[in-house]
Amino acid sequence: MKEVSFMKKNKNKKNIFGGIDLTWKKLILFAIIAGVYTAIMAMLPFTKETSFRDIAIQLECWIIFGIIIISNSKSPKDSALKCFIFFLISQPLVYLIQVPFNDLGFGLFRYYKYWFIWTLFTIPMGFIGYYIKKKNYVSMIILLPMLILLAYLGVGYLSAVIENFPHHLLSCMLCFASIIVIVINIFDKNKLRIIALSIVALLSLGYVILNGGIGSEYETIRTLDDLDIEFVGKIYVSSYSGTAKGNVEVVASTDEIHSVKLNCRKNGKYTFTISDDSNYEYYFEYYYNEKEETVLLKYIEKKEVQE
Repeated sequence: MKEVSFMKKNKNKKNIFGGIDLTWKKLILFAIIAGVYTAIMAMLPFTKETSFRDIAIQLECWIIFGIIIISNSKSPKDSALKCFIFFLISQPLVYLIQVPFNDLGFGLFRYYKYWFIWTLFTIPMGFIGYYIKKKNYVSMIILLPMLILLAYLGVGYLSAVIENFPHHLLSCMLCFASIIVIVINIFDKNKLRIIALSIVALLSLGYVILNGGIGSEYETIRTLDDLDIEFVGKIYVSSYSGTAKGNVEVVASTDEIHSVKLNCRKNGKYTFTISDDSNYEYYFEYYYNEKEETVLLKYIEKKEVQE
């Protein structure tokens, strides 16, 4: 049975969310441009801590790219395949271009395996995502997680802007503006537009309130391997204490990579313990250094666990 697009043909309606004839040639060119641009932004020294490098670190641009592909696809199958091929080309290209200029060389690709897992997930995500083109409540339910994630990223960037203006200002504006543009272009009924935007706004406000406000929290991801510590097996945070709000979570733990995400507030001093599959615990301390404007991590000591 021939699959029919839910988008009504309208030759006068030209926008990137449904008004593009997205051929395979255009998709592949799009993937190459995205990959090359991201790699360049990741390497240029002056892009550090700016909106221009955010595409190589965060997800907002890739979420938008995915929605553009989905909304311009001709069927669920077409959407799934195009999302998959786009990420299958663009993400390895980001690492491949950096190989000659990075001390790790091809070792950089150890970080790609996580992107490859997400690339595989683009197949079901692209297939289900196609149904945002129905422009109804089901479409809104499918689209909302992506909008909420954009809002979450936007709030994070807003904190960065407040603390260190104008760093990440463009990324902050992109997140919030894209939510509005996507909703207006995907839905043609004002009722659905208002409901979708209201849900995103309320959840964003709730997140800010629960998180204690905007502009006072600092976050960074640190690779523990840089501290020259030998871990055995996977790691996890076994204890935590601090003088103000903060937390630690493991964001990567494999045989090759051990990374933690640190959250803290100004003037706070925090300690946490990492345990692994051996009979040892590793004690750390971290805090926000106002002079260097970064979260500093210090390894304290290693202790044998007493049975």
